Amino acid sequence: MTSTETSLANRAGTGDRRRWFALAIVMTAAFMDLVDVTIVNIAIPSIQRDAGASFSQIQWITAGYALAFAAGLITGGRLGDIHGRRRLFLVGIGGFTLASALCGFAANPEMLVASRILQGGMAAMMVPQVLSIVHATFPAHERGKVFGLFGAIVGLGAVSGPLLGALLTQWNLFGLEWRPIFLINLPVGVVAFLLGRRFITESRAPRALKLDLVGVALVTLGLLMLLYPLTRGRELGWPLWGYVSMAGALVVFAALVAYERRKSVRDGSPLVELSLFRVKSFAAGIAVQTVFGIALGVFFLVWTLYMQVGLGWSPLRAGLTGVPFSIAVSVAAGMSVQKLVPRFGRKVLQAGALVMALGVLLYLGESERYGLGIASWQMALPLVVMGAGMGLIVAPLTDAVLSEVPREHAGSASGLINTVQQMGNALGLGLVSVVFFGAIADRLTPAQVGPAFVNAFEHALGWVAAVLGVIFLLMFALPKRPAQHVEGAGAEVPAGEREPELVS
Repeated sequence: MTSTETSLANRAGTGDRRRWFALAIVMTAAFMDLVDVTIVNIAIPSIQRDAGASFSQIQWITAGYALAFAAGLITGGRLGDIHGRRRLFLVGIGGFTLASALCGFAANPEMLVASRILQGGMAAMMVPQVLSIVHATFPAHERGKVFGLFGAIVGLGAVSGPLLGALLTQWNLFGLEWRPIFLINLPVGVVAFLLGRRFITESRAPRALKLDLVGVALVTLGLLMLLYPLTRGRELGWPLWGYVSMAGALVVFAALVAYERRKSVRDGSPLVELSLFRVKSFAAGIAVQTVFGIALGVFFLVWTLYMQVGLGWSPLRAGLTGVPFSIAVSVAAGMSVQKLVPRFGRKVLQAGALVMALGVLLYLGESERYGLGIASWQMALPLVVMGAGMGLIVAPLTDAVLSEVPREHAGSASGLINTVQQMGNALGLGLVSVVFFGAIADRLTPAQVGPAFVNAFEHALGWVAAVLGVIFLLMFALPKRPAQHVEGAGAEVPAGEREPELVS
């Protein structure tokens, strides 16, 4: 046992209850973030009606969060390594709570969008510290149990988020309409902040990597130049500057690659470790994660608009309709990791893409058959099939992507996977303007709204099914069987992967 491990065992021994309080606090924060992503989708139609938000603004309420979260994830993790995970966690959860209050009390849609962007940025400070704090607080032999609890929290967040959002919106507490979905974070965040100061032990990684703020700025600028014209273009009649901006985004991304290459040579701490893309399975996996994020970004927003605006359902009915989907995701995810992937390898992920596409096509068929008269139970089978397919993908995909990555780059690769998934999600939300709102006429009478939204939903489902077909083909580049991470010869473990340095 190393001196650091001995220190960990002494400080966080079996009789030390502080670490279990610390675990409860960071898991609560992770749960807040997971729920916040799903809770907002179900309330989008209520926000649109009550706040008078335009279609592009409701896209930015979700896409702005995803974009800020993606742009800040790697930087948030490195700030924790440099300045202390406990400190950055407290900054993140304090800022997340403040941003939640600003969202809840937003006076107009513009303030809500700005507050959601702030909320995403604060989540990027908070979330990367969760697993780092667990790593620093618990000895190696206890981490398996802890990560099992983390998996359960993820599943609980997926199921409870839409239901909680539906209930809070439906109840209209104190006449606040949708606002309680954000205000509920306030008491939870304040308590977590106060208890975190007391019970979480400070830790940081020795010889941490430097920040790459120029890389973050280029990524953010490129995505904004791509996403803003996509979300506003339809409303503005697709002006020339929009096409120029989207073309310019490609130039910015090319500049990012050139800058990151120079930075790798200069100080070895780029935002994006470009050498990873020479690993075929990683490059393909990043493409899969990005395209999968696009599919999810498109589907979940248009799904809630279809049910609540197109079909006229209440938030509670829409939330309850999604329960079979969430349960199917959780069950299939558990089976894929424990039973299927060890036996069938890559075929499980490819089967997941095909099964999910089948569910989308079943949903499309049900919608075309029943139209405005469709019932929740008639959606159950397509949603269960879709959820099962998604579960077969989401749980084993990260391991498949990382399986051939040299261990010395495992930390950078993990951060990049999470980042591109969020970026894909933001891009998918931007594409809703094209694949969903693009199929809806500019001026609709009340009688035309329902049929128009149902038709647009069916149009969007066709795109989602096509994207899942692309994902199936990309998966051929993944390894047939995820292996253990490749050991780099003589490689030094990066700062983020070393045993943490505890700070008294």
